[in-house]
Amino acid sequence: MSGHAQLMWDEAVTGYDFGPQHPMNPVRLDLTRSLVRAFGLDRRLDVVAARPAGESTLRLVHRQDYIDAVKAASADPRAADSAYGIGTVDDPAFTRMHEVSALIAGQSVGAAEAVWRGDALHAVNFAGGLHHAMPGAAAGFCVYNDASLAIARLLELGAERVAYVDVDVHHGDGVQAAFWDDPRVLTVSLHEHPRTLFPGTGWPEETGADSAEGSAVNVALPAGTGDAGWLRAFHAVVPELLADFRPQVLVSQHGADTHFEDPLAHLAVSLDAQRAVQAACHDLAHEHADGRWLALGGGGYSVVDVVPRSWTHLVGIAAGAPVEPGAEVPEEWRQEVFARTRLPGPRRMTDGRWPVDWAAWDAGYDPADRLDQAVLAARRAVFPLRGLLA
Repeated sequence: MSGHAQLMWDEAVTGYDFGPQHPMNPVRLDLTRSLVRAFGLDRRLDVVAARPAGESTLRLVHRQDYIDAVKAASADPRAADSAYGIGTVDDPAFTRMHEVSALIAGQSVGAAEAVWRGDALHAVNFAGGLHHAMPGAAAGFCVYNDASLAIARLLELGAERVAYVDVDVHHGDGVQAAFWDDPRVLTVSLHEHPRTLFPGTGWPEETGADSAEGSAVNVALPAGTGDAGWLRAFHAVVPELLADFRPQVLVSQHGADTHFEDPLAHLAVSLDAQRAVQAACHDLAHEHADGRWLALGGGGYSVVDVVPRSWTHLVGIAAGAPVEPGAEVPEEWRQEVFARTRLPGPRRMTDGRWPVDWAAWDAGYDPADRLDQAVLAARRAVFPLRGLLA
């Protein structure tokens, strides 16, 4: 197997643009790519552009009538059919929507193929992670569900066990739905509690269909959860499940919208804790999946201060050249940020919280603590179904 990592990138993915007032500004992708380049990470991995996902690939997850509706709205945004979730406030139709959405999906599918076939050990598509799209509808800024498509392609290629770990602030509902009844796929989502955040799903009791009980895991975190609680919850659930499941590939989604600066959610996680979870996913892939790791982006709406730094850390970890938290941000990149946005860019690759301290679950829990209640609810719902002690 190659030791190389791949960064999936085609500049055309920045055409995924819902308009100037929409939170999902594609400048976050451009600025991330520029920061990766500024740190010289291009020299530590292979930068690859995959083909767009074709209709037969899209049909691994999405219904044909939905694909047809996206194509129609792509050709004429005025023809968007809101019954399919397009042409809405969250998912406005735009010209070439099908083409660029299929391109993003193709990067994740191509990354999955590379990892499975041994062309790369790790692969990153930070333009991906569009985890809300459903088989027959767009949702939550997501048109085609590239994460689900990548997993479906892995199964098509012969994978028998794929683990999906989603640490976006929003529930990974589309991926859970796609594999709800498939015991070959373990979906684990850590997210803000559905009482307080879109999409209103991801309760601990959502554990998979009768034919796949215990294959869906949801850790619903209380609003306000910060670094110590977030890392405690991750380590209290994910490593034990992966050790039991023994995935052949780990797919992880790293939405940066858990950050305390994010305007659309209510967690209080720092860049440093995000980096710690990225590193943990890397290590878990080596421990349980022979190193096969596909890492995706996702949400994140602090498009200057947070997203580029978070995903540059992700690329560095995957490339085997992690960027030190205390590293200064290259001045040329900060100048580009100001030229593009008229905002001052961050000066360092840290929020000043590295290393992040957290308490291990094995040391005991407090039944009166809301974070510990969330962890315990997830463990009690799923662990016994998998023959594990809650």
